[in-house]
Amino acid sequence: MKKSIITLLIMAFSAIQSIAQIDLHSHAITKDYMDYIKANGAEMDEGFPLPAWDVEQHIAFMDKAGIQTAVLTMPAPQPWFGDAKASASVCRSYNEECAALKARYPGRFMFCAALPLPDVPHALEEARYALEVLGADGVKLATNSYGQYLGDSALDTLMAYLDQQNAVVILHPHKPSAVNAQLVADVPLASYEYLAETTRTVLNMVAHDVLVRYPHLKVVVPHCGSFLPNALPRFRSLLPVMVKQGMMQPVDVDANLSRLYYDLAGAPTDEVLDALLTITPPDHILYGSDYPYVAEPILISGKQALESRLASHGLNPKDIFTDNARRLFGENLPLRHYGEKLVRLAEIEVVSEYLEEYMAFAKEVGETSVKVEPGVLTLFSMQTKEDPCKIYILEIYASQEAYQSHIQTAHFKKYKEGTAKMVKSLKLIDTMPLVGTGNMVK
Repeated sequence: MKKSIITLLIMAFSAIQSIAQIDLHSHAITKDYMDYIKANGAEMDEGFPLPAWDVEQHIAFMDKAGIQTAVLTMPAPQPWFGDAKASASVCRSYNEECAALKARYPGRFMFCAALPLPDVPHALEEARYALEVLGADGVKLATNSYGQYLGDSALDTLMAYLDQQNAVVILHPHKPSAVNAQLVADVPLASYEYLAETTRTVLNMVAHDVLVRYPHLKVVVPHCGSFLPNALPRFRSLLPVMVKQGMMQPVDVDANLSRLYYDLAGAPTDEVLDALLTITPPDHILYGSDYPYVAEPILISGKQALESRLASHGLNPKDIFTDNARRLFGENLPLRHYGEKLVRLAEIEVVSEYLEEYMAFAKEVGETSVKVEPGVLTLFSMQTKEDPCKIYILEIYASQEAYQSHIQTAHFKKYKEGTAKMVKSLKLIDTMPLVGTGNMVK
């Protein structure tokens, strides 16, 4: 092999700077989207101009802030101005561009697809295309789409499909459907109405039992839970009164709340964190930046302050910045990178009668890959002493691109096809460093 396994392990672990962190709340503002909004005179629809966005600048911010992966979503306003086909076309273009960014920058971006609501048939069509063809990691839903609030029965067919897909749904506040123009001009939407709007739509979803009727949805509430810590106690106390009067149906509030997650975009002060912990467990709290709506230096200093503050609230920074998002997205989360390298383990159980034949295949593909592929640094196979049919392969690639290239080679496909009947089980283990242990290799 090119290098000894010890040398490769040292290289891999020395490349680790910090745990890969995930940003659940960021926006891509693409040219097609911006042009369509401007063409309809809606660039100030949310009370302030849409910020400029550039992918290279976004990555530069992520690198400075220590963020490995950002989840992209469409910002407000919703691209709907009465023309259903035009709106669907803009959302399709947006989703395809986000999918291209995800492919072009492996491991750096995920995206939750935009849907052309309030047109439900087109939204359902786009959800299918985004999730099943483009590989979207979920969908983004506006709190309301020109008066159509989440919880509206008109959305049931869409929600049923998203439930079947076990979809992650990222909520984002939009301008309420009826507002006092002067009030919104004097007090920015983002300072109050966005928080009220998020609270309004979540309570409407709970009142209509959406998250119990569609139990496989995983919904991310933005901005530290908005006003929910204050509103939920009142909602709970009023619910039985309203049910008794025949004005509401009984709902399981706790069951609905159990499907909610919360990002920390906004202002996660000590008081806000304490309030948020009254309505959700720590494993449902996630980091969010709200890039590019906040100036980069403020985001970076705010993130650093948050990192140092979490422990005083009984929160593990690794959970908030990394592990909770890993559990939320599961297999959709990009493979973890170590610097530019990709390090993981393959855990394989071979059918005993094929063990010798399997080992010949593994030896051939390992030697060929390392010999002819510059991006394959090692494929190091090991058997357990207790059970020789239990095999581990340490895989180290120069990059995600090198791994993707490797699995398209003729020698890998020969190995994959030739050993299909020989493998009883296969588990790919995405590895990560043990922070603070020194990671010594002797």
